[in-house]
Amino acid sequence: MMNCKWVTRALLLAGLLAGFTGARAQSPEAAVGDWSSLAVGGSVNATRLQYGQHWMIGGTAFVDANFTWRYGIEGETNWEVLRQVENTRATTYLVGPRFQMAGLGQNAQWRPYVKFLAGDGYFNFPYHYAWGNYFVMAPGAGIDYRVNSRVRLRLLDAEYQYWPTFTYGSMTNLSVSAGVRYRIR
Repeated sequence: MMNCKWVTRALLLAGLLAGFTGARAQSPEAAVGDWSSLAVGGSVNATRLQYGQHWMIGGTAFVDANFTWRYGIEGETNWEVLRQVENTRATTYLVGPRFQMAGLGQNAQWRPYVKFLAGDGYFNFPYHYAWGNYFVMAPGAGIDYRVNSRVRLRLLDAEYQYWPTFTYGSMTNLSVSAGVRYRIR
């Protein structure tokens, strides 16, 4: 009779341990909620400068640090180097919160997002007569397309740049870009 209790307890313990080992198959992200990620990218952009009313072309480098799958921070730098008129150019260094919406399509391949960036804008006036640093705010939105677990195509990123302290009164620029984003972690 005593051996039967021991066997029953051993089988019960083995069953419990077998149940715990099955829990290991659960995704770590689902178990602990760790959706944090770090990504870098680059894109080609076109910016419509209000000063001089012309389009300039340049490049953008950006970093996305996501704390959860939905909330994160984005930092970016825009260089407007092509199609300069009389050496007029603008460069921005911006950072701010980014909110990623739920994915669209099969396996959430399409990821729309909104952001609000702020920072420094460097402006070089015509013929190098003057230059200045100005505060810039840039609300924006875009959409990424997931190619695989690490690579996303940034199909469209649009920003409305507002330079409230610009020398000749506030200035607004429109910037659009497209590029590639690579998740490091």
